[in-house]
Amino acid sequence: MARGLRSDVPKEVSAAAGARSVDAYIAAAPRAAQPPLRRLRALILSGAPKAEERISYGMPYYHYHGRLIYFAIFKNHIGVYPGGHADKHPEMKPYMTSTGTYRFPLNQPLPVALLRRFVKARVKEREAKGKGKVASAAGSSRRSSSAR
Repeated sequence: MARGLRSDVPKEVSAAAGARSVDAYIAAAPRAAQPPLRRLRALILSGAPKAEERISYGMPYYHYHGRLIYFAIFKNHIGVYPGGHADKHPEMKPYMTSTGTYRFPLNQPLPVALLRRFVKARVKEREAKGKGKVASAAGSSRRSSSAR
């Protein structure tokens, strides 16, 4: 596994993430960053209780009908990656840094209500995509080339 996505991520964070444990990832983060990481994790799990926690790209990842959301700790912020175009969520614009990234500064409280709405919106997006895939797969009578 790669050491990390950015050079300012402590080596301990990436190493703990390699153990495939979100608990270990949070425990290895700087002490001051642990409470907001635990809070973010709880928000995600409460908004997406059926999501599976995983480690992907060296960071916590939540799988629900595909890629729901990622998060990672950095020196001065928590990065949140919705697994799609972040610009679909205009209420998150103050935190958007690119089309796929939100940054929440460590020196500011997490916007809990906003994050709750965001996670619920992502769950609805993933459910809609999941239903679309099931419907299209069920409607297809063509067999794959390996099944022919």
